[in-house]
Amino acid sequence: MSFSALSLAALLGFIATLAIAFATWTLSVFKKDVSIVDSAWSLMIFAAAFVYLITLPEQGPRANWAVALACMWAVRLGFYVTWRNWGEPEDRRYQAIRERNQPNFEWKSLYLVFALQAVLAWLVSVPLLAAAVSPAALGWLDGLGIGLFFIGLAFETISDQQLARFKSDPANKGRVLDTGLWRYTRHPNYFGEFCVWWAFYLIALAGGGWWAIVSPLLMSLLLLRISGVTLLEKDIGERRPAYRAYIDHTNAFFPGLPRAGGAR
Repeated sequence: MSFSALSLAALLGFIATLAIAFATWTLSVFKKDVSIVDSAWSLMIFAAAFVYLITLPEQGPRANWAVALACMWAVRLGFYVTWRNWGEPEDRRYQAIRERNQPNFEWKSLYLVFALQAVLAWLVSVPLLAAAVSPAALGWLDGLGIGLFFIGLAFETISDQQLARFKSDPANKGRVLDTGLWRYTRHPNYFGEFCVWWAFYLIALAGGGWWAIVSPLLMSLLLLRISGVTLLEKDIGERRPAYRAYIDHTNAFFPGLPRAGGAR
């Protein structure tokens, strides 16, 4: 396939993410809540993947697989985040950003939050482009990637359900969830997301798309050092004293057996 056709598909995918980001930003101005961008994140990535599928003049044998898996991931995550945040005030992370960028945060959020999320979503979607464009036959590495995808999806789905059930019980107020998948890692949902994007990279790599490595590396950085574990746990020990013991006895990210004396 020509470089111009590949570039055009990539550009149109980027435009799709920007369009969704702009529409979500418009809604956020009326709602005075920029945290709705979290609900749009997975939609941006899936939109880019769908655009790649319909705009590439030729699709390889893994194109439909990649887009179908991306759709499963996006629908689950999008619905869950929207359900979780429904009726809730703006997330405290975004409240902090709002406070730091007054006055006129409504306009500043267009590039500080929404355009940035669009760029990140487009970069993360690169393996889906690489998978769609490859003419190589399906092989064992594709199978490995698909298997890892479902492991990641299971981690995300089960851990989110466990956390939602735990929070719904008033008796658990002030307590720390350390059962189920949360017994083996403090962030099983983030670990699941990590698996999903390395899985997509394996599928891309199976088709020769080694250059898509930017996606899982970026997602790993976001999950481990920027918007994931590090940000979430920045002051959680001060806000929730019981969490300090949980940190001492439970792996932060990769699952492992708990060390003696975990929090209860």
